Amino acid sequence: MPIMSRLKLYYDLMSQPSRAVVMFCKLANIPYQDHPVALRKGEHRSDKYLAEVNPFGLVPAINKDGFRLTESVAILRFLCREYPVADHWYPKDSQAQARVDEYLEWQHANTRLQCAMYFQTKWLIPMMTGEPVNEKRMKNFQAGMERVLDQLETVWLKETPYIAGQTITVADVLAACELEQPTMVAYDVTAGRPRLAAWLERVRTDCQPHYEQVHTMCRRIRDKFGGATEAKL
Repeated sequence: MPIMSRLKLYYDLMSQPSRAVVMFCKLANIPYQDHPVALRKGEHRSDKYLAEVNPFGLVPAINKDGFRLTESVAILRFLCREYPVADHWYPKDSQAQARVDEYLEWQHANTRLQCAMYFQTKWLIPMMTGEPVNEKRMKNFQAGMERVLDQLETVWLKETPYIAGQTITVADVLAACELEQPTMVAYDVTAGRPRLAAWLERVRTDCQPHYEQVHTMCRRIRDKFGGATEAKL
C-alpha cells in the first residue's frame, strides 16, 4: 500500500496561482493529497475553510504535517526547500536565485494584477453580476496588461529564453499561468511579441502533459465564451 502524502494541497484550477502550484507539484514529482476547493460555490468562504485552511479565504494553500502556508510564491519556495526538486526550478546559486526572486516580487503588481483584473472586468464580473462590461475600467486594465506584456517581451525575455535565465524556473510556471487568463476571453497575449510567443510555446512544451491538464477548464471557457465575449465588446 502506498504511503499517504503528508502534504495537503487546496486549490481551484480557475485560479492562476493554483494552477501554477498544482502543475509544479506534478512537474517536480511532489506527492500531495488532493483537496479541490470550488470557488464558484463559495467553499473558500466557509467557516471551516477559514478556520482550518486559509484565514484569508484564498487559494492555493497547503498543510504539511500541521504547518499551514498560504500565498503561491511562499508555497513554491517552501516546496523547493522541502523536497528534492531539480535545482533549475529555484537555483541554490545566490545570483541565479536572485533573478528568480526578482521576477517573483515584480509579478504581483504587474503580470498577476493586470492580467487577472482584465479577465475579471471583461468576463468574470459581468458573468457573475449580470451587469454589462465596464468598458472604461476594462480598457484601463487592458492598457496596464499590454504594458506588462511589452515589458516581458523587451525586458525579461530580451536576452534569455526563459524569464530568469537559460533554464525554466518557477518564475516561468507562474507567469505562463497568469498569461493564460486573458486567453479565455479571446485576447492573444503574444500578438506582435515574437519573443513572448516563443517563450510561451517553450514553457507549454516543457511542462506537458501537465500544462494542458491544469488548463482544461481554461480551454473550455475560451472555446465556449471567448468568441462570444469578443463579439459583444
